[in-house]
Amino acid sequence: MIVTIGIILVVTSVALGGVAVLIPRTPTVPLDRRRPYRTESDSQLTRFAGSAVRTIERFLAKRNFRYFKREILENAGLRLSQADFLLLVVIGAFVGALVGLVVAGPLLAILLVMAAPFIGHLVLGFLAGKRRAKFGDQLGDTLQLLSGSLRAGHSILRAIDAAANESQTPTSEEMRRIVSETSLGRDLLVSLNDAAERMQNEDFVWISQAIQINREVGGNLAEVLDQVNETIRERNEIKGHIKSLAAEGKFSAYILMALPVGIVAMLMLVNPGYMDKMFSTLLGWIMVVASVILMTIGGLWMRKIIDLKF
Repeated sequence: MIVTIGIILVVTSVALGGVAVLIPRTPTVPLDRRRPYRTESDSQLTRFAGSAVRTIERFLAKRNFRYFKREILENAGLRLSQADFLLLVVIGAFVGALVGLVVAGPLLAILLVMAAPFIGHLVLGFLAGKRRAKFGDQLGDTLQLLSGSLRAGHSILRAIDAAANESQTPTSEEMRRIVSETSLGRDLLVSLNDAAERMQNEDFVWISQAIQINREVGGNLAEVLDQVNETIRERNEIKGHIKSLAAEGKFSAYILMALPVGIVAMLMLVNPGYMDKMFSTLLGWIMVVASVILMTIGGLWMRKIIDLKF
């Protein structure tokens, strides 16, 4: 009896082993990695935002809307379309209207709605200026990468490609764009000049001119780029020294501009009735307008004095 049970167990184990070998096993790769598409549905907010963007795109397709174009967004380093940024501006205007309506009433709400596009332009200008300044700070390292690649025997286009791979943003983005445009058949010098115009960088214009002269007359481009790099570094050193000397003047200008506004705000908080004559009579409004005009002229004058050109 024991022998019979043992034989049955052995046969059963062999059969189960054969079945386990013949039946395919479940893959170890998770299901979400094996499927190239998403199985979960988008949220209501995502679908609403997508439909709003498509509506704005249809609206823009019928009109030549000049604000927040793709070139401006690219200069600011934003990977957004014109419709996406317009949707953000509309949302910001709606939020500003709600805040203004709750805080002070309809007048402030209307002013905040009207200010939303201007705030959007200011944000884009700030981001573009910050991106251009960062590009200028990375230019010395970029020249070193270009000259090193040229000394290693690479062509100028291959050197730019290496600089795109080794540099940080925004230099890597601009270098990669130059390589892509050249690969599609555009002239290298045209792409370099466009990059210099986008970045508004005079030093990069020198690099483009050095490459153009080297193409026309020949020579060792690596040594030329080294000399340009040395010139740029000395120029940046002088620029930083002058900025440090002009910092005191800028700080004094900021204090002088903010002092009248701060005094008026302090008087209105300490003694609210003290400034009533200024805002309730014709002479007071004339004085306010004259003060704003004179402060604007003085601010522009001080900016002209402390804004040094190199």
